Amino acid sequence: MARKGRHGPRANVYRIDGGEAELLRDADRDGGWMLLVGGIPQSYVNLSDPTYLDFEYMRLMGDVVDSLGVDGQAFDAVHVGGAGCTLPRYIAATRPGSRQIVLEPDAELVRLVREQLPVKGIAGLRIRITDGRAGIAALADEADDLVVMDAFSEASMPAELATREFVLDAARVLRPPGVYMVNVADGFRLPFARRVAATVRSVFRHTLLMGDPGVLRGRRFGNLIVAGSREALPVADLTRRAAGGVVRARLLEGGDLAAFCAGAAPLRDGEEIVAPVPPPQAFGKS
Repeated sequence: MARKGRHGPRANVYRIDGGEAELLRDADRDGGWMLLVGGIPQSYVNLSDPTYLDFEYMRLMGDVVDSLGVDGQAFDAVHVGGAGCTLPRYIAATRPGSRQIVLEPDAELVRLVREQLPVKGIAGLRIRITDGRAGIAALADEADDLVVMDAFSEASMPAELATREFVLDAARVLRPPGVYMVNVADGFRLPFARRVAATVRSVFRHTLLMGDPGVLRGRRFGNLIVAGSREALPVADLTRRAAGGVVRARLLEGGDLAAFCAGAAPLRDGEEIVAPVPPPQAFGKS
């Protein structure tokens, strides 16, 4: 989660389609900016060093990216959810030559990012103003190596982007060794995260989950990363990264992940899905 206390007291406030956005300068790190929507931290962007990933869950996503294929090799990626384009910036810096598409429905948010957190100089990056379902549906079969689902409406994951039907369409656009990666937030006992993981497992033969041990035990609200692929994932490498990195995390796969998902049914279109909302104290509010 974000550490709002590190940022200066003054924020630049902007109206966007989804309500109100704020930009906070990081007082401790040159080039660092926090983007909040509705008071909820959405992105941390370092304009001076795009390889710096401040949020814990984003560092885990960066670990997944780093473990794919040959180190430094370019690939094609689709990002469902734009915000500050933190991960696209990271991929462009660490995987030069990559082609990336960001699908973001909030046109005013896109304009804000383009003006205040410039993306024009990021080679290979395009932003399409569209929702995730329509944006993925418009992509060709087996066109990409990575699909990232990191979309939130303020603090909740849009229900239509959590279902098996959506994950199946995301799988369609992936090449055979491609990876689907989703950021899911949940709290006490993790009922929603278990269903999201079960959903990804129902589509991809190889699936893993990474997260802070306290979050995985359901003791506090936080973010978990689920990754799935038709082909084997780099479990050993990611396990080492999770255990020895700056962000300490646990990795579940195989029988451990099956036990985590036990009794959790995949999410489906047509059912009433209520994604969890974090408690106010999760973001330093009272």
